[in-house]
Amino acid sequence: MHLKILAQIFMKKYRERIADILLRDQLEATGVVLIQGPKWCGKTTTAEQVAKSVIYMDNPSNRAAYMSLAQSDPMVLLKGDNPRLIDEWQLSPSLWDAARFDVSRKGVPGLYIFTGSSVPVDSSQITHSGAGRFGKLTMRPMSLWESGDSNGAISLGDLFNHNFSAAQSLPIDIEKLSFLICRGGWPGVLELKPKAALLQSRNYVDVVAESDISRADGVSRSNAFARRLMRAYARHQGQQVSVGTLYTDIQNHDDEPSLSEDTITSYINALKKIFVIEDVVAWNPNLRSKTAIRTSDTRYFVDPSIATAICGIGPKELVQDLNTLGLLLETMCVRDLRVYAEALDGTICHYRDKNGLECDAVVHLRNGNYGLVEIKLGGDNLVNEGAKTLLNLASKIDTSKMKEPAFMMVLTGLGEFAYRRTDGVYVVPVSCLKY
Repeated sequence: MHLKILAQIFMKKYRERIADILLRDQLEATGVVLIQGPKWCGKTTTAEQVAKSVIYMDNPSNRAAYMSLAQSDPMVLLKGDNPRLIDEWQLSPSLWDAARFDVSRKGVPGLYIFTGSSVPVDSSQITHSGAGRFGKLTMRPMSLWESGDSNGAISLGDLFNHNFSAAQSLPIDIEKLSFLICRGGWPGVLELKPKAALLQSRNYVDVVAESDISRADGVSRSNAFARRLMRAYARHQGQQVSVGTLYTDIQNHDDEPSLSEDTITSYINALKKIFVIEDVVAWNPNLRSKTAIRTSDTRYFVDPSIATAICGIGPKELVQDLNTLGLLLETMCVRDLRVYAEALDGTICHYRDKNGLECDAVVHLRNGNYGLVEIKLGGDNLVNEGAKTLLNLASKIDTSKMKEPAFMMVLTGLGEFAYRRTDGVYVVPVSCLKY
């Protein structure tokens, strides 16, 4: 059954998303809002909350007619009450220019919402960038606050404004934390029983490897090799590893001969086009003394459940492997921080220098403010280690050339309270964080 239909069946009650706010803001500012993100993250359902009319381009009953009309008379497909939702628009890229033309002609915002789970295979039909007419919104799987697994007692926005009060987190033990990592933030699984929810993550990975990775750009790809690459990617979550390192990893873990590094790169690019992979870019601050800063992107899936599903790991296995649990906790926390940062008009970066000094996440806002975040499982020793790293990095920043950090935070997977240490570092369990 189609994943989108599954999502509609299982999502009995719509849960408010941070994207709802961002979408309303974009509709007031621009003619067309492009919502992009991985399949099954809720793009269509979110758009349906405000759309006044809808056309589903991948509807099997009408797809052939829609594709023909998109080529011969695309304006017909745009007729309907506004905002009009064009779902899976990338199947007919010519709709982009048609919508751009209509927006230019009418000169009013909020006309169309385009949703898509991949970039167009053939963008040659698009002749205009859409600048001034299109606004973009990236959706991801749900954060813990959106799924109801964080009480939201601590606001990331408040930390930027130096507004903090100690708070109690939503109780989460290591078993529940492991389950949340394996379940992921897919909206369609939240109402399911635990076993069924975990099964859906495996189904998602199956669809990616068997078909979606080939549909990304129309190139036929090996299901088996896609899985081998994704397993290698899972083993290197949160690390700045090269394609060569992934190539070696695949050779070391698989008996079958590996494809070339160029082929690995093409598979990675395909996974990025369907938003399965979302790496984190390197942060390059002004420092008091010169040191070589690593500029490679840090490897991440868009959701930690992809890593556990492709590796066949469940909550019980994670509890018994704290090293892997810590790595995938980082993937989950980066997912949440990305969702929250976007609501604050910000992005997430990663810092690492030649001496091994590393900061898991830098939340950087468009106004230049930023916060430093270390992600730890929990416990005094790990929290102390994270705080030491943050203070060390903060001491190296040249505040005569850039702002000092708005905050330093150790974000933990476990912990009963959010509090401020005497050294100024915040300790915040992820189960009490929101945007």
